[in-house]
Amino acid sequence: MHNKELLNCLRNGQRVYGTLIVSTSPRWPTEVKKLNLDFVFIDTEHMSIDRDMLSWMCRTYSALGLAPIVRIPSPDPYEASKAMDAGAAGIVAPYIETPEQVKALRGAVKLRPIKGKKLSNMLNGTDLPEEPLKSYLEEFNAGNILIVNIESGPALEALDEILQIPQLDGVLIGPHDLSCSLNVPEQYDHPVFKEAVSTIIRKAIAAHVAAGIHYFWGVEQEIAWGQEGLNLFVHASDMTAFTAQMSRDINEMKQRLGDRLNENADNRIHI
Repeated sequence: MHNKELLNCLRNGQRVYGTLIVSTSPRWPTEVKKLNLDFVFIDTEHMSIDRDMLSWMCRTYSALGLAPIVRIPSPDPYEASKAMDAGAAGIVAPYIETPEQVKALRGAVKLRPIKGKKLSNMLNGTDLPEEPLKSYLEEFNAGNILIVNIESGPALEALDEILQIPQLDGVLIGPHDLSCSLNVPEQYDHPVFKEAVSTIIRKAIAAHVAAGIHYFWGVEQEIAWGQEGLNLFVHASDMTAFTAQMSRDINEMKQRLGDRLNENADNRIHI
């Protein structure tokens, strides 16, 4: 999907599917295209991708009809601006906990290129744009997508206020950080964690905001959440898919040939 089509799906509650892309190989985009995904999730919070490489990746995936959604290193409007300048269809801001953070990010994604005092006044409603600037900003930013990570107890407490910020398109659950913040680390079947996920989905749906999760394990659980209304799926990554499949294949060969298995292998990746 291109960014405008993806944005329309998010706003209409339609399910969209993507995966985290780690590989920067120039061959990789054409292989990813074969998966029939709706978007790709490029992470610059935990991955060392520089601005030049990020721009090549964004523009390549865009040219292939895969909207590139970039998670920025921090919930900083200037980081959001850099990602959008690089060709991102939208951004995911990590570890959001206040509506003020979302409001500032809205300015960077939905009202670019306005900055400074004028942007602050526009966000506060004291300087609403008039024509021709109003039409210019709408056209310039058409299709830009704003998503924020909900991955802590304080974010859950502020969720009602966060969801009221205009032009917020989606909330993306960070399961690892959320489980740790709730004192049930990596216990994704724990009632506390499952209730938190259900609460986020329910409140997002009520606010007409897309609800998503970035998940490495448990397709059955993802399907169950989808049945609750989750509509933004970031499943696994190219790296985890590779290690999981290779582990299965190598262990099968070793087992059938009578060789020793690596029973202590830990293929978990925390992002």
